[in-house]
Amino acid sequence: MRELVVQTFLTLDGVMQAPGGPGEDDSGGFAHGGWSVNYWDQAMGEAMDQAMGTPFDLVLGRRTYDIFAAHWPHASEDDGAKPLNDAIKHVASRGRPTLGWANSVLLDEPVADAVAALKADNGPELQVHGSGNLVQTLLRHGLVDRFRLWVFPLVIGSGKRLFAGGTIPSGLRLVDHAISTTGVVMATYEPAGDFETGSFALE
Repeated sequence: MRELVVQTFLTLDGVMQAPGGPGEDDSGGFAHGGWSVNYWDQAMGEAMDQAMGTPFDLVLGRRTYDIFAAHWPHASEDDGAKPLNDAIKHVASRGRPTLGWANSVLLDEPVADAVAALKADNGPELQVHGSGNLVQTLLRHGLVDRFRLWVFPLVIGSGKRLFAGGTIPSGLRLVDHAISTTGVVMATYEPAGDFETGSFALE
């Protein structure tokens, strides 16, 4: 058995779309690509090195795969390319694309069953980066074991959200956290099952 971890940058209002640069993902007319870049500090770099410092495989949606495949095979080891290039990339796609990035394989349909089979197999941690549409499928089928969420201190108001409409209500347990000098909250959560509602009203 191995765990599946959703590793995502978010705005304070929950948007995960295109954190890395303009044009990264402008679907839906999104005009704020690159919103995470100017918040980076040393603590964030160290946290990223830790998250990427042990073996992992990737589970990616087609759009995120194409973005990564256009960059990382041509990046240097100093930029952190080696772990991503070495990882096996499991790609979800509605079509039958040619996957030119080394160590890339197409997931069988239905994707939820294919990911469940990957989790049941032996191997390193499975990491999901970006891949907003794929994440919604994983959430609906209860396939996420951990969330590494970096919440940036800005609001955008529109764009793809991690916990979009249709998310199944559930509790989360905070298992680790840190804060960057720029106010980015780096928190790790695990699913905690159902939650109970209550009331502050006096009896």
